[in-house]
Amino acid sequence: MDTGKELLFFFSALGSFNGIILGVYFFFFTKKKYLTNYFLGALLFALSIRIGKSVFIYFDPELPKMYLQLGLTACFFIGPFLYYFLRSAVEEINVMPKSWKMILLFWGVLILGTGILYPYETYPELWRFYFIRIIYFQWFLYVFFSGFVIRGILMKIFNTKEKANPSEIWFGTLFLGNFLLFLFYFLAILGAPAATYISGAVVFSFILYLIISILLYRKKTDDLFLLNEPKNSGKKIESAEAVLITEKLEKCMNEKNLYKNPNLSLQDLSKEINISSHQLSQFLNNNLGKNFTSFVNEFRISEACKIITSNDKLTLESVGYDVGFNSKSTFFAAFKKHTGTTPLSYQTQALQA
Repeated sequence: MDTGKELLFFFSALGSFNGIILGVYFFFFTKKKYLTNYFLGALLFALSIRIGKSVFIYFDPELPKMYLQLGLTACFFIGPFLYYFLRSAVEEINVMPKSWKMILLFWGVLILGTGILYPYETYPELWRFYFIRIIYFQWFLYVFFSGFVIRGILMKIFNTKEKANPSEIWFGTLFLGNFLLFLFYFLAILGAPAATYISGAVVFSFILYLIISILLYRKKTDDLFLLNEPKNSGKKIESAEAVLITEKLEKCMNEKNLYKNPNLSLQDLSKEINISSHQLSQFLNNNLGKNFTSFVNEFRISEACKIITSNDKLTLESVGYDVGFNSKSTFFAAFKKHTGTTPLSYQTQALQA
């Protein structure tokens, strides 16, 4: 192994090792225990195992086939962890929905069961020509849906007219890094020129060192995990102007039912009441003590409660969609957060009253 290869091996292997250390940090040592922390930690674990396998196999192709199986097994979880990491942040979910647990359990049983019944050592051709395609197709689908989840953030990052905040840049960078990682591995499988497995390891190491740089540079890192963090310590808008903003908000939300738009953004609402998005954010955070998502969800949950008590023929899931939520899990999580109970319990109590 020449000096260039030795350096390549060193930095790639170090990236994999640091990924595991950083994953442990996000799992156990962050001050605020957001669900995004845990998914980011799990994502880094899966990526580190996948990268570690690529590095060692690249420099020593004679390693036992179990290492190949371990790397592909970890690869099967990269997409789901990325997707749920971004969804938990965008939808402000801090308690993992049961559906997420069931899906992750399903993937786990599927890949582990397949590995036990058809080990790579015994069925190498099956893994090389069939299983690997299924694994990468699943990874591609989750990358695609992850991009859809943060499409608004990505548009904001690439829009020079609107400045993205630190958390939006953080999530956008992590997504783009994972997309590039998938692209390098996919091109390597297709046999594209200059695309090798070690390229993916180098990309991962670059992403990892970027994450570490951000964490070391920023004095405050908790805000990186919240896209709409309340800023209660800021300056409040004066009472006369605050009353006027309140009246405008109440009017457009109640009369125009803007909250029923699942894609309603802070910018959309600020344009509707003819003030800047910065001013609206300042009012919500400092005068009302809540972020934009919580403010809009209050109207959605209030309307959902009215529908549940007046119409028992609609399914709870359809009620959530009717009032502006874009998924069942988001509706259920927001409902419990604002009412202290689940939609089903609320419906049962309403019917018994």
